[in-house]
Amino acid sequence: MKEQDGWSPYLAGGLAGLVSIGSVWFAGKYFGASTTFVRATAAVEQKLIPEHASTLEYLVKTAPRMDWQAWFMVGIFIGALVAALLYKDFKIEMVPPMWKQKFGGNFLKRGVVAFIGGVIAMFGARLADG
Repeated sequence: MKEQDGWSPYLAGGLAGLVSIGSVWFAGKYFGASTTFVRATAAVEQKLIPEHASTLEYLVKTAPRMDWQAWFMVGIFIGALVAALLYKDFKIEMVPPMWKQKFGGNFLKRGVVAFIGGVIAMFGARLADG
């Protein structure tokens, strides 16, 4: 990707920082996504295995709900879709070129690496109380 094809990472990072400051200033909340993923998983579990979900301490104290964080995630999806459509950059890729170059065409290998990376990222986010 050429630099003129996208935003400067410095500009995008600076704008994200300003949005974060605005979020704390106006709403008194930090924006984040990890809690929303945990709550979405909990909602699915409550539908599929309600007897097990009722025994989990986390679900008893924090019921899944559509709160501001969930709507924030919906907004991220819609914003990314609109941006991709406006810049005529929208495409459906089953395997991004970078992944194919790093991990080859093996679906299982890519899946395992992506899963491990997701577990590490989610563990770090939850450890930080995010």
